[in-house]
Amino acid sequence: MPTPVLHATQGSPAILGGEPVRKTPYPEWPDPKPWMLDALKEVWASREWGVGAPIIDTFEEKWAEYVGVRYSGSCVNGTEAITVALRAVGVKQGDEVLTSPYTFIGTITPIMSMGAVPKFVDISESDYLMDLDKLEAAITERTRAIIPVHIAGCMVDMERVCAIAEKHNLKVIEDCAQAPGAEWKGRKAGAWGHAGTFSFQTSKNMSSGEGGSVTTDDPEIADGVFAAKNCGRTREGVWYGHSRFGSNLRLSAWQAALLLGQIDTLDEENSLRHKNALYLESILRGIEGVEAIAVDVEGVTRHAHHLVLFRYDSSKFEGLTRDQFTKAAQAEGIPVGNGYVPIYTQGCVREYASWPFIAPLLKARGIDYSKVSCPVTERVSRHEGFWTHMNVLMGGASELDSFAEAFRKIQHHAGALKRRIE
Repeated sequence: MPTPVLHATQGSPAILGGEPVRKTPYPEWPDPKPWMLDALKEVWASREWGVGAPIIDTFEEKWAEYVGVRYSGSCVNGTEAITVALRAVGVKQGDEVLTSPYTFIGTITPIMSMGAVPKFVDISESDYLMDLDKLEAAITERTRAIIPVHIAGCMVDMERVCAIAEKHNLKVIEDCAQAPGAEWKGRKAGAWGHAGTFSFQTSKNMSSGEGGSVTTDDPEIADGVFAAKNCGRTREGVWYGHSRFGSNLRLSAWQAALLLGQIDTLDEENSLRHKNALYLESILRGIEGVEAIAVDVEGVTRHAHHLVLFRYDSSKFEGLTRDQFTKAAQAEGIPVGNGYVPIYTQGCVREYASWPFIAPLLKARGIDYSKVSCPVTERVSRHEGFWTHMNVLMGGASELDSFAEAFRKIQHHAGALKRRIE
């Protein structure tokens, strides 16, 4: 790797009126390529824009082959992919589903909307993924499924998750929204659990604006996926036969056209992201109080790096809080954000808990989301964690050197920043 070029920490911080470290924008995402327009023109000319379009079948077949499973069912987005998967594996009202509290709301919206019950397993300090040392203790006689979330493109130890699930006869649905192409010990995300769910939303490593997919090796689950996203139809049934419960959650041909070609470039782009994430991690090692975490993890044979996660120690910055730090970094032209808040504190969870058919169920089981405590998640969310998006990893070393330069500048002026930033 090239030696980073780091400039002196002279000058006032940008948030206090000085010149920012970086004025040039980072690579934008998604990245429109000429072939995409050609693919959309082909769909336009075909007049097969939706249900029944051959390109949708082609995408599903190629995506299943890439992931390493027999079946893939496309759908409208990653959130509804989880809805489809939950229905396909047989989760019903009142069933409890274990997942991470450090994730996007779309992981639990489907659980709640089905009348099932989300329960939370705290995260690990080392990678911000579900702490598997705490997983088994959270299982009850009402638990029916586990949704491990591959946050930032780093896979959860799926051997261990699957072993625990098998012991307790539970279904596993991998939330792979941030991890297309990621691998645990050579096996791809979406190929370990009973089902895997993917998102192709604008910010994702593979993007069609919106879109999703459910992958599985189980033919019965595949049939359930088909019905759940295709108005309750069965593969062999008549068009106006709706023998199972389902909704219209189908992908369009336009989205399939955009996604199909991206399968061919995903590994190369993930490799570039990994190379640059390693470089970023290396140049931050000399800055006490900031570290990139879960960049090179034992067992993760391919990391998707949808995000780079960081841990911040305010004691090394004269008490400058995490929120003050990220505000100062943003002013220096460094695109960082504070990350997720504990998902059980969201207003939609309180609303769900008040629903007439849910409130008595939760009360009978002693579940009060206002009293849920996941200490690591809360500390990471409020004080220690922040991240940057994978688009910064699509450039070169000079873009990443700016991170180290800005962080050193903030540390050099931490006392003044602490007094001035609201």
